[in-house]
Amino acid sequence: MSRKWTDEELKKVSESLEGKAPEEAIRWAVENFSTSDLSLACSFGAEDVALVDMLVKIKPDARIFYLDTGLLFKESLEVRDRLVEKYGIRPERYGAKSTLEEMAAEHGPELWKSHPDKCCDIRKMVPLAEALSDLKCWITGIRRDQAPTRANAPVVSWDAKFGLVKVNPLVRWTSEDVWNYIKANGVPYNVLHDQNYPSIGCEPCTKPVAPGEDPRAGRWAGFQKTECGLHK
Repeated sequence: MSRKWTDEELKKVSESLEGKAPEEAIRWAVENFSTSDLSLACSFGAEDVALVDMLVKIKPDARIFYLDTGLLFKESLEVRDRLVEKYGIRPERYGAKSTLEEMAAEHGPELWKSHPDKCCDIRKMVPLAEALSDLKCWITGIRRDQAPTRANAPVVSWDAKFGLVKVNPLVRWTSEDVWNYIKANGVPYNVLHDQNYPSIGCEPCTKPVAPGEDPRAGRWAGFQKTECGLHK
């Protein structure tokens, strides 16, 4: 079922999905890529749990994967377990090849404090490349208003960095849209969102955000860094 798509074809698909409900983008992906070739990247944040709900309603046996850095909040793993219980999903885990102790021995203690980009590369980017290596399409939860780096994200495009099609069903949604969906559909979510954590990553690199601050101000606070590299 899966086939090669040209940039021009994907641009037309993206334009046709612009303004439509996120489920339409998910349905396009499901209809054009086989089960083995398609997967949702889930960080267990608000956007991704909403997508889990949408995806399993369209394709109950869809693939879902997550990156376990070894530094995730326990609350993130708890929502993973609640999603498994509610939807019967079997999220695929991808992690770094080295333990935190091995990384410290090679690069020094608490690498995230001295070289956060290197830490993200080891614990996120390399595992992500492995997760995507056998796929032809991945679904993500990025939204245009999350960060300047995402402002022009299309609904569907060719991901040149990883060599596959990328589908972003929620690009036009606001945070309010996401939360309205979560509440309306009874979707399990990370309780840290109720404690001023709008964007949740690894525990050492995520802080609560003060009222009026940028939603991603709590990520890598003190560094000129707003992305781990997954969506650049």
